[in-house]
Amino acid sequence: MRFADIPGLEEVKQVLVQSVQRQHVAHAQLFRGADGSGALALALAYAAYLNCEDRQPQDSCGQCASCRKIDRLVHPDLNFILPVTTTKQVSKDALSHKFAAEWRTFALAEGGAYQGLNDWMQHIGAENKQGNISKDEAVQLLKLVSLKAFEAQFKLVVIWLPELMHPAAANAVLKLLEEPPPATVFLLVCQQPDKLLPTILSRVQLVPVRQFRDDEVTQHLATHFGVPEAKARQLAQISEGNLGAALAGRNQDGNDYFTCYADWMRACYGLNVEKIASGADNFQKLGRENQKEFLQYALSLTRKVLLYGLDPQLVPHLPAQEHTFISRFCQFVHRLNADDLTRELNDAHFHIERNANPRIVFVDTSLQLAEWLRVPVPGA
Repeated sequence: MRFADIPGLEEVKQVLVQSVQRQHVAHAQLFRGADGSGALALALAYAAYLNCEDRQPQDSCGQCASCRKIDRLVHPDLNFILPVTTTKQVSKDALSHKFAAEWRTFALAEGGAYQGLNDWMQHIGAENKQGNISKDEAVQLLKLVSLKAFEAQFKLVVIWLPELMHPAAANAVLKLLEEPPPATVFLLVCQQPDKLLPTILSRVQLVPVRQFRDDEVTQHLATHFGVPEAKARQLAQISEGNLGAALAGRNQDGNDYFTCYADWMRACYGLNVEKIASGADNFQKLGRENQKEFLQYALSLTRKVLLYGLDPQLVPHLPAQEHTFISRFCQFVHRLNADDLTRELNDAHFHIERNANPRIVFVDTSLQLAEWLRVPVPGA
């Protein structure tokens, strides 16, 4: 994994590169990012850069023996601690090293570095079990770091989702952070740092990783995966910065959600019962997952309409078609009805998730939206 393989996030990449170049490498760093962010990808790229035998000014070389091994996740000095559970293949003593092959397959798949815990649990066949980093992992971790680096400058320990550590494992990690072994770097990749021990947080250098912007996701999908720009833009809006979700949706049959949304809002505002009824029929044909996806898209675009009404500069990079619609529709979405419109769309998503009749949900939501869209504009 190279820094160049990760879309955007240039500000974080620069900080990480400079820390190595200036020899200010913290022994413990916490990459904090939401589900689908570039936190794990950055940690892997940083690991490659730390042990690269021919570091370039902005990235690892990708050609040396260390880079090639890290790219395949088989470097003897790159170790992973992961949330796992018992499965059909591992019926007892579920520990990270027993899932090394599965982890390599998972993390090296297209978009694997942007997938989340649920994807990992499904990959290892956990069924309905919860994954965690068990207390027995603490013993393995202590043995692991007691050894010197085999062949690289740094021994690297990547702890993915440390918030899922058993208290015993968390205390073992804390002890190691208090008295770090020489030439060992801990890279914690975390989504919910508030669930970590405060004493752990006080001993790590925080690396905040923001969500991807829509334009970064769009460009990445179009450039690296050949996704048509219109579909890439739609996936970016639906995923709301979750690159893993956007990548997962790229092979699904596309729907023109923007046209559906624009037609729906016009029908609601005009209280056109005939168009609402035909829209309900089309909505029912989408299927449950696409229905939820469309409502998520509607939520995202409604927020953009509100932001545009407040200040067009808050919504840059709008394509021409969407810009034309949003610039006109924003006069009907304002501070007096935005919360209510959002609530109705969220409620619709909630009911669809729980197998409510999609046609009834669509019609009821449409009538509610029609009422809120008619709320007078403030000061008008």
